[in-house]
Amino acid sequence: MADLIDVPHGMKVMKSIVVKRLQSGFFAEVFLVLHNGQYESALFLNDKYKPGPPIPYPLDSPSELHSHWMGVRPSIGLTPEEAERIINEVECENSLHKQNMIDRWQ
Repeated sequence: MADLIDVPHGMKVMKSIVVKRLQSGFFAEVFLVLHNGQYESALFLNDKYKPGPPIPYPLDSPSELHSHWMGVRPSIGLTPEEAERIINEVECENSLHKQNMIDRWQ
């Protein structure tokens, strides 16, 4: 695992779930993390943490290519398959460890 930058205090990075190269040339990587006693996903652009929702959020106007988004300034679009993989991984880990995820983003 690369040296990640600006990981919030108390967040433990567990494993990579999705890696994609963006049109800008940046690499976006979504990790499974343990944060505030629950499993969440976290977005990193070129290894730098970007705040955002703990799981992918549906786009207001999905396209054929992107159905969900993560991150704030910038946000990235995710395909339905990528979003499903991330959400399933987070839900599975929380279920396995008997955690109820609370979305504090909204």
